[in-house]
Amino acid sequence: MAEMTYRDAINLALREEMRRDPSVVVWGEDVALYEGSFKVTRGLLAEFGEERVKDTPISENTIIGVAVGAAMGGLRPVAELMTVNFALLAMDQIVNHMTKIRYMFGGQASVPMTIRMPGGGGSQLGAQHSQSLETFFMHCPGMRVLYPATPGDAKGLLKSAIRDNNPVVFLEHELLYNSKGEVPEDPEYLIPIGKAAVKRPGERVTIVAYARMTVLALQAAEELAREGISCEVVDLRSLAPLDDDTVMASVKKTGRAVVVEECWRTCGLGAEIASRIFENCFDVLQAPVRRVSGLDVPMPYSRKIEKLCIPQVETIVQAVKDVAGGRY
Repeated sequence: MAEMTYRDAINLALREEMRRDPSVVVWGEDVALYEGSFKVTRGLLAEFGEERVKDTPISENTIIGVAVGAAMGGLRPVAELMTVNFALLAMDQIVNHMTKIRYMFGGQASVPMTIRMPGGGGSQLGAQHSQSLETFFMHCPGMRVLYPATPGDAKGLLKSAIRDNNPVVFLEHELLYNSKGEVPEDPEYLIPIGKAAVKRPGERVTIVAYARMTVLALQAAEELAREGISCEVVDLRSLAPLDDDTVMASVKKTGRAVVVEECWRTCGLGAEIASRIFENCFDVLQAPVRRVSGLDVPMPYSRKIEKLCIPQVETIVQAVKDVAGGRY
């Protein structure tokens, strides 16, 4: 395996899929000459040319609409939006067209396309550019939603997304781009969509997380282990579909669960996970499921106040201690 950054792992996945399949194309604002706002598409224009790597106008609804049409016509577009926040301008194409066409045409047409979108907070980008909107997409049937936490998972999941015949939303946390990890060099390395991973085995409390929160959950588990509290960390990786089997197997082993999410608490992913745990594991639960979420406020610009709005290692540690000790 090679060690590389989250950014470079995504770039490698794009290169490998474009080399393997000439129908894979990359479109978006500044993805060609500027090589992406986060430099994820570095070198793609030079290797694959302007027919397959195209800069687009600043019009998110148009980018997605053109990609939908191209996918119906036989291409496999990977559309990049500069941030997930701009997806709000393309929700008509995403919700009413991209995810509905297979059903509206009775299965006679498919839309094999992927939308890559950076997101998340913690970079002092203000209220309109620091949002975690994953539940917006999860709420809409017909769409797969992926949000990897590690470089290896980012490569394997993006390759699976590009090869999938369904529309996929592929989210990338902006604070993970420089994180490093081992990445398999095998060009056929794929991670199945809909499969979570146990990133750390444990016995006393299950921590369910995804994306950057998985990284913080692992740090919290390490700190808790030094105090004698063994935590199992489950990284969802795929938010739609959710891997209930892995989550429930872990909770049935530990009897306690803490769900960690960066998105807003109200109607957040944590509520969905907690509900499913109560439905499937009620008989084994030794404490109510605890949710650690982002605060229900527009993200502040101030670094100190912004940090208060996003779950931190210490908030996860305290939630686990509360659940493990029976205080809630």
